Amino acid sequence: MGQVPAATRTLRVLRFLASQPDPVPLDRIVRACALPRSTAYHLLNAMIAEGFVVHLAEEHRYGLGVAAFEVGSGYSRQEPLQRIARRPLAALVDRVGHSAHLAVLHGRDVLYVLEERAPGRPPLVTDVGVRLPAALTASGRALLARLPAAQVRALHPSADAFVDRHGRGPRTLSALRVLLAETRQRGWATEDGEVTPGLASVAAAVVDHNGHPMAGVAVTFESPEPGGSSEAAIAEEVRRTADLLTRRLGGTA
Repeated sequence: MGQVPAATRTLRVLRFLASQPDPVPLDRIVRACALPRSTAYHLLNAMIAEGFVVHLAEEHRYGLGVAAFEVGSGYSRQEPLQRIARRPLAALVDRVGHSAHLAVLHGRDVLYVLEERAPGRPPLVTDVGVRLPAALTASGRALLARLPAAQVRALHPSADAFVDRHGRGPRTLSALRVLLAETRQRGWATEDGEVTPGLASVAAAVVDHNGHPMAGVAVTFESPEPGGSSEAAIAEEVRRTADLLTRRLGGTA
């Protein structure tokens, strides 16, 4: 029973941080949660160690960490999400003639939870259950582009956070930020040969009613696709599917 009050205070802090549009200083947390300063400080350090809170030292502020995001998005990214996505994903494959998949963020990786393979197309590395670096994949970039800059920074604190598969892709936070800015401006994410040489992908994010990215819908095709649809045409179909799933989750497409 002695741990219940501490758990309650911890959840109170998390709920308060989740209600804020930006990271906040310690004093705001102390006042809003009616906690002694020392208690709030120790709770925050414990939550930082577990990934639920991020400390922006240069700003003297605290915000939600990746673990909090994963817990908050857990319901929609599990079986309910896969069930509502299965038919739209199959319809997408029928329209474009290429394999499609659905992925969710898992730390700084994406986890593939659903795949619809087009007839006659080669198998991909994106089988269900596979994890790949989010910064290298179209799905991951579509999701990262919808996260706050502080959260992207927390996921990629140094060059060691970036993975090199085939000598391509971002190796620094600055390079990743450029890619994410291009993704937001274009309206969809791309990758070309960074996961598998000779194959390219386009992806769009599915978001919930709060605008948080829940999953990435992607289509993979040969690069360049000989005599086939243009990347933009495929991307538009991907966006249509992502928008449909967004609406089904209560979000705004």
